[in-house]
Formats: sequence, structure tokens, C-alpha cells
Amino acid sequence: QVQLVESGGGLVQAGGSLRLSCVASGLTFRRYAMGWFRQAPGKEREFVAAIVWSGGSSYYADTAGSVKGRFTISRDNAKNTVWLQMNNLTPEDTAVYYCAANLDRIVPFAGEYDYWGQGTQVTVSS
Repeated sequence: QVQLVESGGGLVQAGGSLRLSCVASGLTFRRYAMGWFRQAPGKEREFVAAIVWSGGSSYYADTAGSVKGRFTISRDNAKNTVWLQMNNLTPEDTAVYYCAANLDRIVPFAGEYDYWGQGTQVTVSS
């Protein structure tokens, strides 16, 4: 049974930082690209970042108010873990953050991912 378990969310003031973790089990972690998505109340789930199986390449959302330059995705295949380091947080980053696994490649489309975690809440106060 595949499980992705996120942790590290919480309440932080604007300008602060959080580091999210996602530990995977029940799959050959090194074979999967890993992604982070987020979903704010009343909004669709949106792509945040993804990283290839080797950790050698990553991809970030590049839209207005995006995470590029503020967030960093990384992984350790020996620990079956992927992280999302989030710096300079703003209230617009408030959302439930999900990690997801994709056997094929890094893509920004939620429908392409095979497995999902249950999410961790991030709340940024102004």
C-alpha cells in the first residue's frame, strides 16, 4: 500500500519560513518524480514544484505571485523523503499543501500524478 505522509505545516507570520516534508512508503521511491501542489479554500489545486527521480532537475510554478525564487524542492532517495523549503511566505501562500508521486516525469498537471498524500495546512498571517 502506497503512502505519502506530509508534515511540517503550521501557522507562520508573513516573511517567515517553513519546511514541509513528505515521506513515502510502499513504492520504489527512486523511480518516481515528486511534486508539491497546494489548494486554497475555494480554489483549484495548483502546481507548486516538482523534482525528477535523481534530484538533478526541478521545476517551479512560474505564474504571477509564484513560488519561484522563494521555494526550493529537494529529495533524499535513501530516506524516501521529499522536502519543500518555503521562504518569505505571504498570506497568498496559505493553503493545504500536498505531495504527489509520478512514475513518468515531472509535470505541472495534478491529473498526471499517481499517488497523493493527505495534505498539510500552511497558514500565513499578515
